[in-house]
Amino acid sequence: MSAERTVVPTQVGIVGAGPAGLMLAHLLGRAGIDSIVVEKRDRDTIHATHRAGILEAATVRMLTESGVDGRVLTEGHEHEGTVLRFQGESHRIDFQGLVGHSVWLYPQNEVFRDLAAARERDGGDVRWSVRDTEVVDLTSDRPGIRFTDADGEDFEIRCEVLVGADGSQGVCRRSIPEHERTDHFVEYPFAWFGILAEAPPSAPELVYATSEHGFALISSRSESVQRMYFQCDPDEDVEDWDDERIWAELQRRVDGPDGLRLEQGPIFDRTVLRFRSYVCEPLRHGNLFLVGDAGHTVPPTGAKGLNLAFCDVRVLAPALVDFFGTGDASGLAGYSATALERVWKAQNFSYWATNLLHAQPGEHPFHRKRRLGELRAITTSARGAAYFAESYTGWPED
Repeated sequence: MSAERTVVPTQVGIVGAGPAGLMLAHLLGRAGIDSIVVEKRDRDTIHATHRAGILEAATVRMLTESGVDGRVLTEGHEHEGTVLRFQGESHRIDFQGLVGHSVWLYPQNEVFRDLAAARERDGGDVRWSVRDTEVVDLTSDRPGIRFTDADGEDFEIRCEVLVGADGSQGVCRRSIPEHERTDHFVEYPFAWFGILAEAPPSAPELVYATSEHGFALISSRSESVQRMYFQCDPDEDVEDWDDERIWAELQRRVDGPDGLRLEQGPIFDRTVLRFRSYVCEPLRHGNLFLVGDAGHTVPPTGAKGLNLAFCDVRVLAPALVDFFGTGDASGLAGYSATALERVWKAQNFSYWATNLLHAQPGEHPFHRKRRLGELRAITTSARGAAYFAESYTGWPED
């Protein structure tokens, strides 16, 4: 380790080069605002990490209209609806017919690929594979980021605004004193057993299925790779499940009189995904601003995680442009309250959809019947279906 740190000045320092951090850096760069992004992982590792893949129309517009890349339109798949399946019957929610919007199936790691390529194309400063990251002087006019780069050299970034986009396990949120923040969270008594399989799609759109055996999600990644999940115990061991057992479990959760059969193939990835709902209030401490999973997480049922992170960026980016362009700090002052309005709407939808579609451990027959009644109410009412469609595709932007 070197004896002294090299100090690098910039306007905005960003911790975390996931989609939220890179999108913010991209938008700032287009506005002529300098930023430096630091990331503990290497670029290839992030790209190889499979995450959620449903993008709201507003997220797609951010990627295409800001000049990131148009691959989401050429390689992504537009979904004009989705299927709620219960008691062995499928009920399609027509997004376009109900609210006039679609979603796009486009994996998060491909969103990352596009953003990382755009920052490289535009000459953006992104430091990969850093270690020992810490953020300092958060309530001062010149907060800092200290780290050791991939070559072992120590650096200190000094900026006017520091953005924490380093996820739920990052250093930024933990650097806010506990007495200065409120942590709201709910843990769920179940998890998802997720697989990636070499197989053709089983359905043209996502299928959210619930049965007496539990929840299953039939999703996709491409024409040849499928992503599927089924509800499991949080302590489930993936080594206990071979391909035959996994396919049998998924099939029994979607079985019904219509004879729906899943397309099967070799499974090359297995994981147990625990989840919880979390919100940090406020999303600002001094000159540190939290975006994405650094400030809030949602269960994956409602497909809100990445989209909600981009919503944060849509609030913070113009506030930073105003601040650096005219000195107007009102947008920064209102960032937390404005972003949290949508965060809590998304939390409500994600919590509601999760508990609607999943069986609780030891669930009483009354509660299962009640959930089925609610699913019937949604799928047989245009207004009920429209609520689901609007919440899933994303509420209108201000």
